[in-house]
Amino acid sequence: MALGTIDWAILALYLAFVLAIGLLAARRTKSGSDFFLAGRSIPAWVAGLAFISANLGAQEVIGMGASGAKYGIATAHFYWVGAIPAMVFVGVFMMQFYYGSKARSAPEYLRMRFDEKTRGFNAFTFAIMTIFSSGISMYAMAKLIQTLHVFDIPFQHMGLPQAWIFHAAIIVSAVVVLAYIYAGGLKGAIYNEVLQFFLIVAGFAPLVWLGLRQVGGWHGLQVALGPDYTHAWRGMAHASTNKLGVDAFGLVMGLGFVLSFGYWCTDFLIVQRAMAADSMASARRTPLIAASIKMFFPFLVILPGMIALALTASPLAAAHGGPHATPSVAVGAATPAASQGIIPLKVDSATGKPALDSHGQPQLDYDLATPNLLLRYFPTGMLGLGLTALLASFMSGMAGNVTAFNTVWTYDIYQAYLRKGASDGHYLMVGRLATAIGILLSMGAAYLASRFNNIMDLIQLVFAFVNAPVFATFLLGMFWKRATGHGAFIGLLCGTLAAALHHGLTLPDGSIAGVKGGWIMVQHIYPSEMAQNFWTAIWSWTTCFVVTILVSLVTRPHDEEQLVGLVYSLTPKISEANVRWWANPVTVGVIVLIGAVVLNIIFR
Repeated sequence: MALGTIDWAILALYLAFVLAIGLLAARRTKSGSDFFLAGRSIPAWVAGLAFISANLGAQEVIGMGASGAKYGIATAHFYWVGAIPAMVFVGVFMMQFYYGSKARSAPEYLRMRFDEKTRGFNAFTFAIMTIFSSGISMYAMAKLIQTLHVFDIPFQHMGLPQAWIFHAAIIVSAVVVLAYIYAGGLKGAIYNEVLQFFLIVAGFAPLVWLGLRQVGGWHGLQVALGPDYTHAWRGMAHASTNKLGVDAFGLVMGLGFVLSFGYWCTDFLIVQRAMAADSMASARRTPLIAASIKMFFPFLVILPGMIALALTASPLAAAHGGPHATPSVAVGAATPAASQGIIPLKVDSATGKPALDSHGQPQLDYDLATPNLLLRYFPTGMLGLGLTALLASFMSGMAGNVTAFNTVWTYDIYQAYLRKGASDGHYLMVGRLATAIGILLSMGAAYLASRFNNIMDLIQLVFAFVNAPVFATFLLGMFWKRATGHGAFIGLLCGTLAAALHHGLTLPDGSIAGVKGGWIMVQHIYPSEMAQNFWTAIWSWTTCFVVTILVSLVTRPHDEEQLVGLVYSLTPKISEANVRWWANPVTVGVIVLIGAVVLNIIFR
């Protein structure tokens, strides 16, 4: 579908706003604190929306849609099990340590609690993770632009190959994000993330409404896809009886505990937004405000993928566990175009032919489920709004990772190991330079993402290597005063090695040994990539947790007076006696948890 004048106008207006916000923020960015922590001046509601929006990158909007098509409503576990409890926990318990310690980053908290080598290890692994995450957003952005074919004619006139559109899109998206972060730092990113949050809601809510009408509502979706796709807890008694390929223990432990808490409680990309709040009370409310909204996001980002699969009425979809080859009337009665399938085959970039799994079967390109649904059903004008929403999600994901990268690189790597004692202006200059370097490295990571047919599988694998072991370190550090620096460092190292060993010895069903695992030897086959990710995280966290305890018990602990404000048992408790219920983190947290439980029951 060709974009109309109004579609181009909406896209241009959005880009103008993005750059303008960055330039306005630049006027108030005079110091390192302004650039890296927004001067700790952000109101709670703004920080809360930015807390969500920083997570609304390609892995959320495109990845969750892809997972909705691949795994069904079980993908909602990433919210109701794999996000809400952890967001409540970080708001009620952990933010008082992050904000109260005056640490400028999560790795810096580890230095204050443990020692320099623990901070350094986490800083390096986190920097690598943010590069991968930002690269995934770039890849999704470029792939979308290539799919739209809006630049086909200009490239033909210039005599350039159509394949170059993908590369040009990566370069353009990188330049835009670089421009407004370089100018406005974290404050520019946060206020752009608030704008992007509202654009994503405005762009995707109509898509879900139109899509559900097309398939006959939720009931039509149930008929088209079957109970395995529309019941979140169905078949969780055994890994072989559900789409995720993981049993209830693997889900709750791997996703609900290790990956979830590792991401929401220790990932500086997220924590940084709360640390920029204007007070301790605002910092603690930030994750809770985000959680109260986050629990409803499955209806916005997962349903489009499920709807796209329901409308992909083909024998191939049936072969891949999708809707029946002869769909119900609710689906089959749609437009003739629906019979062509909304989710296309994944194309091998090297051969230009359909990509095959190890069984010789063609693979569906789930990452295109949401974009193709948008192209199919949005008219001119609405199409521009929907595409702008997608663009906003990519920008949000890229910017969030880059702002976290430049802070960790500047304070936890450059200042700690390369040049100590320089002026604030020097570190501000280094932070801006790190922004450009981070963008360049992300461009390289974007090409690795093309090896996966579901970017959510890739990002969860990265989290299993980085966030899973570091969560064990933070958990012991904040709640066990006996944990030592030697224990934390050796535990982190062993946890990361355990993840690498598990990944190298296992492989998802249908995959070829290499990037997706089995690069040492194949000792175990998992039903899905997500199952492999969950168990990689479990092994990584457990190893780090156990090794940290064992080493800490035989090494000398810190003096208790050095741990005040860093460890729960040694920190004065915050009084909530005279606080209204809606401002009390514990009360709000309980209400949010009850809401998540209710949603799990409804869609069980």
